[in-house]
Amino acid sequence: MFIDIHAHLVEEPVCPRFGKPAFATPGYLLKRHDALGIEKAVILPLVNVETSICCQSNEEALRIARKHPGRFIPFCNIDPRMNGNSYRTNLLEVMLHYRDKGCKGIGEVCANLRFLDPKVQNLFGSAERAGLPVLFHISPFEGYSYGLVDDAGLPGLEECLRRFPTLPFLGHSQAFWCEIGTYSGSDPRFGYPKGAVTEGRIAKLMRTYGNLYGDLSAGSGSNALTRDRGYAVKFLNEFQDRLLFGTDICAPDTPTPLVDFLLELRADGSLPEDAFQKIAHLNARKLLKLDEG
Repeated sequence: MFIDIHAHLVEEPVCPRFGKPAFATPGYLLKRHDALGIEKAVILPLVNVETSICCQSNEEALRIARKHPGRFIPFCNIDPRMNGNSYRTNLLEVMLHYRDKGCKGIGEVCANLRFLDPKVQNLFGSAERAGLPVLFHISPFEGYSYGLVDDAGLPGLEECLRRFPTLPFLGHSQAFWCEIGTYSGSDPRFGYPKGAVTEGRIAKLMRTYGNLYGDLSAGSGSNALTRDRGYAVKFLNEFQDRLLFGTDICAPDTPTPLVDFLLELRADGSLPEDAFQKIAHLNARKLLKLDEG
């Protein structure tokens, strides 16, 4: 029923992440996926030093996918600072190498650099030429945890959407999804704002730029929808062609409230069957070209 656009897993148990148990192994995650009706999941290797005590290789993602055919879809993750920390690094060569090995996209990009940093621009330009979508995490400022850095209103992301019009950008994280609504006063980009939504930047950007997609995973994605059911119905229906289901299960017991929410909307008719199927799995199939062999 579902394709999970955002999954993390490891071959063997690793040290805790931020003081909590970190990442499921394939066997455990497959049991959770079977119970949730998830038929496939994208593996997003964690290669950036900001993200975890556990840095993975792209080869690990490929190995897991090979060992469980039909269940996992490998992405490669390319740190824009790799091989010289230069905006001139030939990242395209690296991307084509992993694309030819079966990787369907790039991410989760978590380097704590600004969107318009020349090294990040090199990453996006190379990804566009390689024909690989990019899934990214956003951070409110440099030095705050992990993720590409943008200001309130996402001006850096907008400029990238304009500069790379054929590159699919998959938005994710608190600093992205808080922009589903407007806000004033305290900055909600660090957390999970509540209450009714007055339309914010995301809808405006998605109307303007056909290459912006929404990764609905994690607490950030589910909070953006569940905080205002009425607006969620409007948003999901309007952008049904560019929204993708995901979980972002980071600890083995990470909750998955988005599953129940989407099923409820489907059951009461708020989300028509064709829109539900697109968000649940068809958009991922199309974007990642899963039916092309």
